[in-house]
Order: sequence, then structure tokens, then C-alpha cells
Amino acid sequence: MGIELAQFLDSSPVPTFVIDSDHVITHWNKACEFVLGYSAASMVATRNQWKPFYRDSRPVLADLVLSGHDDIVVHKFYHNKFSQSQLIRGAYEAIDFFPDLHEHGLWLHFTAAPLYNNEGEIVGAIETLEDITERCDAENALRQAHSNLENLVKKRTLQLAETNNKLEADIKQRESVENELVRRNTELTELNAKLSMAQEQLLQSEKLASIGQLAAGVAHEINNPIGYIFSNFATLENYIKDLFSIIQVYEASEQQIGSATIKNELTAIKEEKELSFLKEDIPELVQQSREGIERVRKIVQDLKDFSRIDSQQEWHWANLHQGIDSTLNIVNNEIKYKADVIKEYGKIPDIECLASQINQVIMNLVVNASHAIIAERGKITVRTSCDDTHVFIEVADNGSGIPKEIINRIFDPFFTTKSIGKGTGLGLSLSYGIIQKHHGKITVNSEVGKGTSFLISLPVKHIKQSQEDGGDNQ
Repeated sequence: MGIELAQFLDSSPVPTFVIDSDHVITHWNKACEFVLGYSAASMVATRNQWKPFYRDSRPVLADLVLSGHDDIVVHKFYHNKFSQSQLIRGAYEAIDFFPDLHEHGLWLHFTAAPLYNNEGEIVGAIETLEDITERCDAENALRQAHSNLENLVKKRTLQLAETNNKLEADIKQRESVENELVRRNTELTELNAKLSMAQEQLLQSEKLASIGQLAAGVAHEINNPIGYIFSNFATLENYIKDLFSIIQVYEASEQQIGSATIKNELTAIKEEKELSFLKEDIPELVQQSREGIERVRKIVQDLKDFSRIDSQQEWHWANLHQGIDSTLNIVNNEIKYKADVIKEYGKIPDIECLASQINQVIMNLVVNASHAIIAERGKITVRTSCDDTHVFIEVADNGSGIPKEIINRIFDPFFTTKSIGKGTGLGLSLSYGIIQKHHGKITVNSEVGKGTSFLISLPVKHIKQSQEDGGDNQ
């Protein structure tokens, strides 16, 4: 077996080594020599499998698999960077960075599995390595880009807040009622123009920022002018009531006027200006305007609920139904012409989470569902339910479905079925990462021509793990 196995391993491009039941290296293939920098002659027949990775002697993953240790012992050496293999009984896999390999260090994904004899006894272990440095570097670059964009959004928000403070100070200086209304109207017009320009600049310079960050900035900036308008309308309604009271006194005194000429002039001007119509129409116009502003305020609140601008990425208890409703309101313009959204909410508890990130996951799934609908009008269903420890969210559509040959790749970064320029291939990958961060699961079930269903499982309480980012791991 030794000669045949050695020939097989040397012909494999995957770095691989094998240890026997005494933890002695029996095979060290050529790919291992190339990646780790140690020759087979110097490694075979030794217990030095730790040397390429660590400065001091310690067990590698294959040693632990060979000894039959459980997750508790494996965690002692690999912390949260390992997982049990879903394919091989007794096998483990992990990812870590090794700064001493090659010139700048390497990120490696490695898998260790036990070897059995015909009687089912463990007689050794095999460990394979994969160089994933390029992928990890790309992920780190993407995270840095997001961080830079967040700083840009914060800077722009601060500038707009300073502008709003100056505008508020100017408005307080207005003295007369007429000048105050005219000047406030001018200020609001200028502010709307500045907001439009600011939105265009944000879309151009920060187009890779998440919808949650953009919504937070817009909601924050619109909130102040909406407050001005509400204040103005309350004042305006009082002014109108006062003016109507004065008009009523004039009308009551009209019969006391002795001059027929003056009476005729008053009657003529009232008919010319349609005073009766104005008295009916002005309150109606004010009421309609107030309803419009109420709708704007509701949209602003939905933006704030969607983005959770006060959360600062801290874990907190949140109502998922409120977040889903806010998200659906935000993307309504994207889907209202293509599909009907059906909400089937169950009775679920609040959960401890990063609410803005969960909202982004729902947004990605709902928008993707609308893109998958090829019929004249489709249906998107959002369901919620729970058990004792988890809450479940399902987003289902009756769209085109996902072919079996690509369904296992939909969560891969930059994988997309859309044409060039239509999608980045990051939406589902980022969604998968967010769910993983919450220690949840996201699964997909799809049938071509019938539709797709994504099922998200989230723990009710955030699972805190010690040393999440630390450890001397392989």
C-alpha cells in the first residue's frame, strides 16, 4: 500500500501528508514540498509535521483526528476556526494564516481525516492543504472598501448636519408673518435642491455603500426639514383661523355699512376673489398638504427603522416584523410592478441581532426574487415562524427557479447569472456571511420553472463565543 499510495499522492497537485498510528509521517508528497518548503526526505519517518506551521511542537489537525479527540479538545488548539466535515466521519477542517510560509505568509484551508483498516480500526490519518491566500486577500480588500465608504458617508452626514444648523439659525431671525412664510418656503426649496444634489453625489461617489448606510443618511437629513414643515403648518393653520375670524367680523359688520357704493364694492370683490370658495378650499388644501407630509414622515421613519441608524452595529433586541415591513416599504418601487408580496407572519419573539444587517439580507432576497419572476406578474411570499430557540424567515417566489448545476454556487462571491453590468454576484455571498455571523443558517430549495425558496434560521439569543478572533490556530 505504501508504494502505490506514495505514487498516487506524488501525482496529485493537492499538498498532502499521511501519518501512521504512532504519529510518524509516512508520506509527504511533492505538492507538500513545494507549498511548505520541507522535502519528503527531511520529513518522512519523523514526527515533525508541526514544523512548517509552528515554531514550537504541538499537535496538528491530523494528530488530533488520529487520537480520536472530540470537539472540546480540538477547540483547545483551533478555537472557532475549525468545523466537523459534513462528508467524512471523524474528519475536521479549518482555515488559518501562517506568516512564516513563503515571502508574505499564506492562508491555508486544511482537512484531516482518519484512515481505517479492513476491521474498521484507525491506522493513521491524512491531511490535505489548499492555498486560499488570493481569496482571503480579496475578502480583506472588500472589507476595507466598505470601511472607507462608511467613513465617507459619516463625513457627508456631518457636513449636511452643519448646513441644517445654519439654516435653522437663519429661519429663527424672520420677524413678520409674510416674510417668515416666504423666506421659509425659499429655504425649503433651496434645501430640497441641496438634498437632491447630495443624493446624486452620494450615489456617484459611494455607489458601493450598502442601502442601510444610504438610508440612514437620507433619513437623518430629511428629518429636520420635515420638522420645519410641521412647525410651519401648525403656525399657518392658526394664522388661517385668525384671518377667517377677522373676515367673519367684517362680514357681520357689512350690513352696518351705510354707503351703498362701499357695499357694492365689497360684494364685487368677494365675488371676484370667490371668497366663499376660498373659505372652503383653503382648509382642504392645508389638510391634503398635512397628509402628504405625514406620508413623508412615515417614509423617513421606515428608512430609520430599516437602517437602524442609532444601533452603531451593536447587538440589540429587535422586532423582525418591523424590520421586514420597513424593508418591503423601501424596495416597494423595485417590485410593485412585477409581483404581489404576501406576508404570512407567525407569532415570533424579538431576537438579539444586528437589525440593519438582517434587513439587508431580506432586501437582497426580495429583490432577487423579483428579478427571477419572468411572468407578467408573480408572487413573493414572506413567512415567519419559530421554535423554542430559533426564529425562521422564509422568502419564496414563483419565478424561474435555479438550475441544479449552479445551485451549490449561488453563495460564492462574485458568482452571478445576470448579464454583465446587471449584478456583482455579492448579494447572496454577503447575505450568507451575515447569517453566519449571527450563528444562523440559510438554505435554498429551488425547482426550475416553479420557483425558489430561501429559509433563514436565526437563534433568538446572540451566541457569544470567547476568543472569536484569537488563538494559535492552523
